[in-house]
Amino acid sequence: MIHIDILLPFGLPPPELARDVLRDLKVPALATLLARSNCKRQTFDEFARALPHEAWLASQAGLPASAPSDSEHQSSPPIAVAAMRALGLSVDQGIWFMLHPAHIHVARDHLVLTDLRQVNLTDADARQLFDVAIPLFEEAGRSLVYGNANTWFMRADDWHDLRTSTPDATCGHNIDIWMPQGEGERAWRKLQNEVQMAWFTHPLNQQREARGLQSVNSLWLWGGSAAAPLPSTGQATYREVFSPAGMSSGWLAAFGQFAATAVADCRAGDIVSAAPQHGLLILDQLIQPALTAEWSSWLQQLRTLESDWFAPLLQALQSGKLDRLSLVFTDNTRITASTASRLSLKKFWVKPALTGLLS
Repeated sequence: MIHIDILLPFGLPPPELARDVLRDLKVPALATLLARSNCKRQTFDEFARALPHEAWLASQAGLPASAPSDSEHQSSPPIAVAAMRALGLSVDQGIWFMLHPAHIHVARDHLVLTDLRQVNLTDADARQLFDVAIPLFEEAGRSLVYGNANTWFMRADDWHDLRTSTPDATCGHNIDIWMPQGEGERAWRKLQNEVQMAWFTHPLNQQREARGLQSVNSLWLWGGSAAAPLPSTGQATYREVFSPAGMSSGWLAAFGQFAATAVADCRAGDIVSAAPQHGLLILDQLIQPALTAEWSSWLQQLRTLESDWFAPLLQALQSGKLDRLSLVFTDNTRITASTASRLSLKKFWVKPALTGLLS
């Protein structure tokens, strides 16, 4: 059976805005798939350290995952080592964390982590900041490795119980309750503060602010994992993972490390040609406009997804080139999964509708 699941993080608009946001949206292929499918829903804790789509991906990859309501003991998915390997970095020992150069906004009485996608660091600028930070890490006895402009890695073998939060789960909130907790938290805050002070007066930040760009005034740490062999692909739900060009969350490509085959920069036709027995397509274009509440941009991105993905994959389902197609939509607390088949599409009396995105 040829089956593809499509993960759409933040494909669910906020319940209080959903009817207004979707009122005039014309996406007939998506409406058909939603109306002629069955649906399952799950709710997560609003204070969880990972967003629903992040926790869902971790569970599909065979990684340890906390229960949706277990906020006290939750941590971000242990994805750092897989992210290193996805970037071509060799790692065979130690416990590693991901680090992202970030902008923390000073609100009236608290600090807020802004969307990392808005930092817009070039490789040249990131290298300058990395060169400033690395002596501070060396002084603290920590190895710091450059992955790309937006993602670095730190080794901390003695912080294996440190509970961390994903940057998207933290984005837009008071960072206090999402800061790392547990073994190593004080050492990390000390090192983080030293980096922040070193960057505060760096000429690069002055130049960025003069150009209307966010200053890079902090680092966000998460994703700690041991450099053990990846779980057998038999432990993962999917044998094939597909991702389009220009993914806004580059680290999501790391989940391809847990599948037998990972295909990047693909289009709908590539998936149909591959005829996956059970494949996963990750479409993350809706995350950024949802996190920043830019709903006109969110709608435009959904229209693009309609033409690039939903319409051709619906056609493949109708023609028999696909047997089943599932849509997994999330927001910051919910997951809705809908599955359509060639048989369910024959329910011609069921009119296309987007009501599956309303509840």
